[in-house]
Amino acid sequence: MNRLRVYVDTSVIGGCLDDEFREESQKLLDRARAGEVVLVVSEVTEVELATAPVEVRAVLENLPRSAVERVELTEEARTLAGEYIAAGVIPPKMLADARHIGVATVNRVDVLASWNFKHIVNLKRVHGYNSINLREGYPLLEIRSPRELTNDGEQE
Repeated sequence: MNRLRVYVDTSVIGGCLDDEFREESQKLLDRARAGEVVLVVSEVTEVELATAPVEVRAVLENLPRSAVERVELTEEARTLAGEYIAAGVIPPKMLADARHIGVATVNRVDVLASWNFKHIVNLKRVHGYNSINLREGYPLLEIRSPRELTNDGEQE
């Protein structure tokens, strides 16, 4: 059985140390440690983490290698991110967020997980990203919060 490939942005890694997001972020990382999912991390995330506190960087560094797939920010992903900006889906100052979406799309992950509700996990923007993706010949990209990926379908 193939493991679910979950692209995680910096907010999920940092969320492990944030009171509001700790529980669900940690559950997602625990699923990766258990081999249930593989976390896909890009150069974009790694560049953002380079300026983060050491405790935040340690969250990713302490995961087993088998739990993480590293992918590059390719020219193809850069171009796609530029298309999102050109279409007005996301403002130019949010280039890194556009690149997260582009990298996840180009690498055909199963889902992108983020706590960024303004620029990433936002229905209007998701529709915009996927409109561009389809126009450019890519599949739809599922975008969810870690909470949606860790409740195992249980009713609260």
